[in-house]
Amino acid sequence: MVMKTYFPKEGEVSNDWYVMNADGVVLGRLAARVAMILRGKTKPVFTPHADTGDFVIIVNADKVKLTGAKLLQKTYQKHSNHPGGLRVTNAKTMLEKKPEEVIYQAVKGMLPKNTLGRKILKKLKVYRGGEHPHKAQMPKEISLKEVQGA
Repeated sequence: MVMKTYFPKEGEVSNDWYVMNADGVVLGRLAARVAMILRGKTKPVFTPHADTGDFVIIVNADKVKLTGAKLLQKTYQKHSNHPGGLRVTNAKTMLEKKPEEVIYQAVKGMLPKNTLGRKILKKLKVYRGGEHPHKAQMPKEISLKEVQGA
């Protein structure tokens, strides 16, 4: 008897939309769960080389929590590709100016560093306040505890 492994093709997997509230949630835990959903690891049809994940909308990004002394010690770096062009910002400043970027970078670090990872990251939508423009997709509210494999 020959058993064959099923691999989902492009377009065969249905993509759902989920909304997560980041209010008072620890950044690392949120990013880990979101990366699992984006990648499709919570579905039975997960395939490492295919995009089987869902869309995730994160609201209240400005209310995410960092534990310990990370607020002042964690740094974000960017470089202008000119000599002396390194800009270093701490997490407190980033949360005040661009809280969406803090969550975006945390999730990006937990995804594969290849073409598929960049494609998957486009399914992440992060918003500062409690509102989002994706009501037409009828996203389902989900909390951290509801994510399978957590």
